[in-house]
Amino acid sequence: MQELMDGFFSTTLGIALIIAAQSLLVIGFVMVSLLFLVYGDRKIWAAVQMRKGPNVVGAFGLLQTVADALKYVVKEVVVPASADKPVFMLAPMTSFVLAILAWAVIPFNDTWVLADLNVAILYVFAMSSLEVYGVIMGGWASNSKYPFLGSLRSAAQMISYEVSIGLIIIGVIITTGSMNFGDIVRAQDGGFGLFSWYWLPHLPMVFLFFISALAETNRPPFDLPEAESELVAGYQVEYSSTPFLLFMAGEYIAIFLMCALMTLLFSGGWLSPVPGLPDGALWMLLKMAFFFFLFAMVKAIVPRYRYDQLMRLGWKVFLPMSFAWVVIVAFMAKFELFGGAYARWATGD
Repeated sequence: MQELMDGFFSTTLGIALIIAAQSLLVIGFVMVSLLFLVYGDRKIWAAVQMRKGPNVVGAFGLLQTVADALKYVVKEVVVPASADKPVFMLAPMTSFVLAILAWAVIPFNDTWVLADLNVAILYVFAMSSLEVYGVIMGGWASNSKYPFLGSLRSAAQMISYEVSIGLIIIGVIITTGSMNFGDIVRAQDGGFGLFSWYWLPHLPMVFLFFISALAETNRPPFDLPEAESELVAGYQVEYSSTPFLLFMAGEYIAIFLMCALMTLLFSGGWLSPVPGLPDGALWMLLKMAFFFFLFAMVKAIVPRYRYDQLMRLGWKVFLPMSFAWVVIVAFMAKFELFGGAYARWATGD
């Protein structure tokens, strides 16, 4: 029987079933995490404002997000009469699907990855860059001035900060000599625990990456495309029911993806912070939760930027700094300075 099963799973159909099951497992993890992310976001925000937050539906309010999702699903889908209906419905699906697809190359442990690509960073960068099209399509297809203005703001904002994120990632690639996430994490596996991770040699860029991730995902204080006081929810203003839910789900999944990227690029991924403790997926999840906590705290305590301040920060501050950092890292990697901290591919550390 075992030989029969092994023979079946080596066929084309068997391999397809394995890939489908693995894909469903990753999607299930992301969607279940989404419920707790929204709950945690609201609870943290409430705690900062000395409120209780969700506390009625389910134990400690844990099922509040499920109730909210069901409320959106059972509502009527309203499409404006003048909207471009096919594009209008395709826009939220595009944002949601692209956000999910990026998780195909995210490893949760050594070899625990759906697609172990040698160019995994390029894949993630491509998926996150394409997400702006969902926003643009939603704003344009609504056939209204406010959604269109919100989508234009979002396009300019996301493109601006993607440049900085890309340059910061180039510094990590130079240090590692690989664009594979597994190689990047293994390059941070040294004898000093968390002090062997990339956050230390790339410390200035950790802050720039975090702030750029806030702008990339339209999170406060950079939520200008959907600032209620200015644009009445921006590109989403004409959306309701399930399409609106897909936009919100795609946004939170993109936020969680940025938490995973910060964990893999700068915080050792699944590696233990203390030498001697076993590595594992639990460390990966804890680090991602920590970065999401930082995202939630920024939302709760930092006032919103003006749009001109946002663009000035991206083009006149972050872009020159990140470009200069690439040059500095390349110089230190070339000559293997600081004990090869910036040339792990050469020293093997």
